[in-house]
Amino acid sequence: MSHELDGTRPFAETRALAEAGFGALRVPVEEGGAGLSVAEFFEVLVDLAAADPNQPQLWRNHIAFVEDRLAGGSGRDHAWLARIADGAVIGGAWSETGTTSILGDTRLERVDGRLLLNGTKYYSTGSIYADHVGVLALAEDGELRIALVDARSEGLELVDDWTGFGQRATGSGTTRLRDVAVDEDAVLEFTDRFISQEAVYQLVLVAALAGVARAARADAVESVRARARSYPHALAERPREDAQVQQVVGRIAALAGLAEASVARGARALDAVVAAVGSDRDEPADEHVQDAARAAAVAVYEAQVAVAEAALQASTLLFDALGSSGVQRSAALDRHWRNARTLTSHNPRIYKERVLGDFYLNDADPLSIYTPAPAVAGTNGESA
Repeated sequence: MSHELDGTRPFAETRALAEAGFGALRVPVEEGGAGLSVAEFFEVLVDLAAADPNQPQLWRNHIAFVEDRLAGGSGRDHAWLARIADGAVIGGAWSETGTTSILGDTRLERVDGRLLLNGTKYYSTGSIYADHVGVLALAEDGELRIALVDARSEGLELVDDWTGFGQRATGSGTTRLRDVAVDEDAVLEFTDRFISQEAVYQLVLVAALAGVARAARADAVESVRARARSYPHALAERPREDAQVQQVVGRIAALAGLAEASVARGARALDAVVAAVGSDRDEPADEHVQDAARAAAVAVYEAQVAVAEAALQASTLLFDALGSSGVQRSAALDRHWRNARTLTSHNPRIYKERVLGDFYLNDADPLSIYTPAPAVAGTNGESA
């Protein structure tokens, strides 16, 4: 909460997490990581979100990058996993404003024998905390590439200019690239991604929302217990013994439980995709991999819709259990609603509600919006 009140950034906490191996929790044990399943990892992520919902989001590009490398299995993928096991943090710079496509004006071109990046990106979540930044760019052959550059590269400017009223510490600002040099072995094909990458991106936001709901429950309990004064028409002298207040806190607790259960269900569905990809690594388009990916998309989208509502309700109901002291700026209880509202705005639920309705009514493929030409496919969910 101190960062919220002071307007500071969790650089020290993020580096401490990296050094403790958080970024390598999904990396196999034999490659230096903890070898957690997706479900186990998302349990940890909700715990982290309850402490600070900015943290899951600022790690979001890193988390998806790890899943991409785990799904790939190439020598280059293993080399990046080794860097991550050593504590490297990966940021991202994909989105550009003014278009429904993730592609804009950023280019990867060869000049005098060197690969150079030029362009401007927005919503570069987590990159101010990163060691390497993955930049989406159009190469000279007309194909999309992910170019990984050192965050300290000459010509790379990471600007902390995110002005949203919530999730203030995510570093979701601007990235400017001016003749940034790129190593030949640091360029990845845009298509070399985990088939459920988009669902991973979304479930990270859902986990952050679940953390908000849990934190709202914790603050409701602590604040009500601390209240000594009640209202004239209350049912008990002490608020904690008032059945009306108890009902409000019980409702918040139920919403927090719903949120965590929904995240767990989505994560289990992603584990099924990981297992399917692992059994058919040489044939990533195999039908049972596709079926698992569709099921995961549905589970994650259902979680997105349900948890968005739960977190927004919980963070509002909190104030029904409190008096005027609950709106004091020093308590910063408004941060829960602001963070929840900001998280739900990154990829508005109305779109996923439609996708789900179309799936159940018409057997529409929930993955179909990510199969057109690359220039409009595979967004990471950061909308303008």
